[in-house]
Amino acid sequence: MSDIEIARQTEKMPIEELAKKIGMEDQIELYGKYKAKIKEVPEKRVKGKLILVTATNPTPYGEGKTTVSIGLVDALCILQKKAGAVLREPSLGPVFGLKGGATGGGYAQVVPMEEINLHFTGDFHAITSANNLLASAIDNHIYQGNELKIEKVRFKRCLDLNDRALRKVTLTEREDSFQITAASEVMTVFCLAKDLKDLRHRLGEIIVGYNQDGKEVYAKQLKVEGAMTALLKDAFQPNLVQTLEQNPVLLHGGPFANISHGCNSLRATCMGLDLFDYVVTEAGFGSDLGAEKFLDIKCRRANISPDVVVLVTTIKALEYNGGLDNLEAHIENLQRFHVNLVVALNKYENDTQEQIEKVRALCQEKKVAMEVVTSYRDGGKGSLALAEKVLELSQEKQPLHYMYELDQTISEKIELLAQNIYHAGKVEYTPTANEKLGKLSDKEQHYPICVAKTQYSLSDDAKKLGYPKDFTITVRDIDVLNGSEMIVVYLNNILTMPGLPKAANYEKIDLDEQDQIIGIF
Repeated sequence: MSDIEIARQTEKMPIEELAKKIGMEDQIELYGKYKAKIKEVPEKRVKGKLILVTATNPTPYGEGKTTVSIGLVDALCILQKKAGAVLREPSLGPVFGLKGGATGGGYAQVVPMEEINLHFTGDFHAITSANNLLASAIDNHIYQGNELKIEKVRFKRCLDLNDRALRKVTLTEREDSFQITAASEVMTVFCLAKDLKDLRHRLGEIIVGYNQDGKEVYAKQLKVEGAMTALLKDAFQPNLVQTLEQNPVLLHGGPFANISHGCNSLRATCMGLDLFDYVVTEAGFGSDLGAEKFLDIKCRRANISPDVVVLVTTIKALEYNGGLDNLEAHIENLQRFHVNLVVALNKYENDTQEQIEKVRALCQEKKVAMEVVTSYRDGGKGSLALAEKVLELSQEKQPLHYMYELDQTISEKIELLAQNIYHAGKVEYTPTANEKLGKLSDKEQHYPICVAKTQYSLSDDAKKLGYPKDFTITVRDIDVLNGSEMIVVYLNNILTMPGLPKAANYEKIDLDEQDQIIGIF
């Protein structure tokens, strides 16, 4: 059966019953029979243990981080642990593009699958609307006399679809471009804000452009941050859904990891740590992107750190990357953060025992635990060995070692990531990047950095597979996300508005004779 058929034929628990199961029946707002928003969670003195799921560099189809995350939660619940997942919401870009949905697969899924992968509770639409309200306010201010003397606009409109035609657009007064919603600063702010008051403040701190003297102009000067917060008020409440085995999942926020920080909302993660004894979360793409940003940006912001990190790989991914050395690189990367680490080999039906043993041998050489996972086929039972290893490793937490210190300069931070995470030998800057680097204020120099680069390689070149070393990284551009309090560093030719492939998933999505959605995977 296809993923959507499995999801549709599995019995779901009414969301009120699931909320009661976790003690939140008085704190939900219903969005249909199987979805709800959680309003508040009592703060717990002893927080739950945090398990981060990351991966090696993916094939274009991904490597099953979400499937492993869901299977791990189900396995922990089989072992009678109070566990839940806290994950990102899907973007319509990948759903209609190449990668597909983001609710897991096989017998390790989050449901209602088709609703989550399409409009869900409207959070992405709210974020898109808030973003474009600010863009409209900027152009309206200029049209109405431009009292703030805005000369250069830097804030972009967004859309939650892959549309390469919007990479360059002609507005009434200037050339501009769109970016995908998952790459927008409003999404980033949404996912890093602690509460509504913090959200409103951060929205107001977004730099919308520069005046004739080169000084920053902020969203708060347009008096629009209140209306933006009003648009986001309901969306800011995390969403409660369930696994196929009727265990709780919080889905909230959805920034991409190749062009943003790749982590679900800070609010949902903190809520999960108060709700559950074991919280399984994930960071997008490989450890060189999502995990690094989770550890260097999100953990700093929330004052949290993972008790265990699960590194997902597949034989398929290792073959795509030319062998085991890509796994070796990611193990070494994560060991630099001093975290408890276990490799999860997401097993396909045609994987041979010989291939599996080669992976096991490398892990033994690197002194890292490894477990085979079959959650796609077996649900929670397919992750029991991984769950037991996670429980064992979580008993003794290691102090987190950041890859750089905030008081270092932005160029020093870039160099440290280039050397220790990407394994580059040299960093070069375009004239544009150099100019912007020189204009950063002392405050901005203290921000963490969010590197935007290809997900398919440790380098900034998607064709450099495996474990490339001693190459040159090119910093093409630098952008200040003042509301998010971080610096985005664009490497090589990375784009913030993806395009659709020649054979796109939208060709498969339709309604059947019973008007049920088909074709989502």
